[in-house]
Amino acid sequence: MRTLALDIGEVRVGLAVSDSAGKIATPLKVLPADVVLNHGAEFRRIVEDWEIEQLVSGLPMTMAGEEGPQAASIREKAQKIAKACGLPLFFCDERLSSREAKRILREEGLDERAMRGKVDMIAASLFLQVWLDSQV
Repeated sequence: MRTLALDIGEVRVGLAVSDSAGKIATPLKVLPADVVLNHGAEFRRIVEDWEIEQLVSGLPMTMAGEEGPQAASIREKAQKIAKACGLPLFFCDERLSSREAKRILREEGLDERAMRGKVDMIAASLFLQVWLDSQV
């Protein structure tokens, strides 16, 4: 079952996709938040072309494991996206995923400017992989 992960931000949404067996997460793309939230053509094309069957949204948690202050807003946005797609929606703790994504990109020699636009899709692939592993 192919899953699309959403790292929803104010400006951008990072996308990552699983393989059809639901075992491996891969960074896919970063789209403007308004394109994803308004079910724009580019986002619809990704959902159709990749034959997405379910969505996983990152959920900002505190270090104590509780929902962070942005969680309600992210839940609302993710539910809007899922409803527009007609797909089931799951949530996954995205704690530290952006920090880890930046670490990975720094190791590849990228500076902050070069990282922009990549961090979100890498972060989405990191929490998607955690979620996929938990489904076994």
